[in-house]
Amino acid sequence: MKVLLAGGAGYIGSHANKLLASKGVETVVLDNLSRGHAGAVKWGRLVKLDLLDYAGLCGLFENEKFDAVMHFAALIFVGESVKEPERYYLNNVAGSLNLLRAMRQGGVDKIIFSSTAAVYGEPRQIPIPEEHPSAPINPYGWSKLMIEKIIGDYCAAYGIRSIIFRYFNAAGADPDCEVGENHDPENHLVPLALRAILDKNRALTVFGTDYDTPDGTCIRDFIHVMDLAESHWLGLKYLESQSASGGTIKFYNVGNGSGFSVRKVIDTAAKVTGRAPEVIYSGRRPGDPPQLVASSEKLRAELGWKPRYPDLASIIGHAWAWEKKLAANN
Repeated sequence: MKVLLAGGAGYIGSHANKLLASKGVETVVLDNLSRGHAGAVKWGRLVKLDLLDYAGLCGLFENEKFDAVMHFAALIFVGESVKEPERYYLNNVAGSLNLLRAMRQGGVDKIIFSSTAAVYGEPRQIPIPEEHPSAPINPYGWSKLMIEKIIGDYCAAYGIRSIIFRYFNAAGADPDCEVGENHDPENHLVPLALRAILDKNRALTVFGTDYDTPDGTCIRDFIHVMDLAESHWLGLKYLESQSASGGTIKFYNVGNGSGFSVRKVIDTAAKVTGRAPEVIYSGRRPGDPPQLVASSEKLRAELGWKPRYPDLASIIGHAWAWEKKLAANN
């Protein structure tokens, strides 16, 4: 099997690449390296290419015969999307449409797409099922929902088979420390907390302490990045097992089904590392709902997924090992 990983030099894509390689899958990583890292492509081959380069994409699909595509490539920061919506719609939506067009041109009919819990907006129930109404409250969430709709139309009209994974909060790192989280800029809570612990000159900013939650801070469903990668392997096997006649689309939440508050994450990081970060408390950040917790029952029941690292201490422990390695190499 040969799979194209769009955005495979990024955080989640690089972990999926490692897992696929361990299963004997041939991988090709497509990435413009604007936020990914060439050094994270330790398996398969890297093709430096932007999704906005339609001619380049068509050339790639003409020269390579892929069995499936995994689409991780996107701008992902909620706050940035509020400030720069045009950039998000151009990169995420237009780029994804180019990828789908090139797939059709190359005769590839299977795609696994990385979506987000942000498509749900303000949750009406916790945990959130896949049938929950979609009502994003920021451009990032809208861009992902637009791509979901486009893929759905491609499935209906062109016979594409697709799985849409709606991620909750990916965290942690490869337990072997070969790859890990290394965003620039970094906006995610776990690495920011750990970097504030490593560097006494840095502080962690907490956005909002007056939410309607038990301790006033946001609650999120943190899922280990390798458990997230495992869902893609299971999804790929599912698509391979399906009949080639007729398009299909399946939606799955990928989360532990457990919520942890920002304060809980900070407290756990302090226990894991033996140190506490300096914390600065600030006002709410635009576009952040109070709670996002997944119902992952459908993923467990239909694809047989089960997280290996569901506890927060393991997630933060693996992230801590990675952050120490990064710091030692810088």
